[in-house]
Amino acid sequence: MPPRDQARRSYGCAVEVTLAVMGGKWKPVILYQLLDGPRRFGELRKHFGGVSQRSLTLQLRELEADGIVHRQVFAEVPPRVEYSLTEYGCTLAPVLDAMKAWGQSFRERVEGTAVAGTAAVTAVRSPAEAVA
Repeated sequence: MPPRDQARRSYGCAVEVTLAVMGGKWKPVILYQLLDGPRRFGELRKHFGGVSQRSLTLQLRELEADGIVHRQVFAEVPPRVEYSLTEYGCTLAPVLDAMKAWGQSFRERVEGTAVAGTAAVTAVRSPAEAVA
């Protein structure tokens, strides 16, 4: 769905809105990389390895259209473009940090190395709270 249509779409809950904006194979990782500061397109592409130029471009354009990422073009030869988080995009930092912590905990759980880490994650939000 084009980003401009997202505002008009009817969502069941706020999580759907969040996923509509930052969901996708590469968007969360792009955003996490931009937390450390501006990045050039080539830097992002090298970091992800398997992403095609088209896919990365589309995801960056959607994030830019949603006001999450700022694209700055420098009037130089050769042209230089940098991507950074907007002020509003920076508000996703706690969400991305929580995703990172959960991912680390899940990886440890799957690898069988962390029982304590799993308990810490479930203590934050119990299944009963998730339903509410």
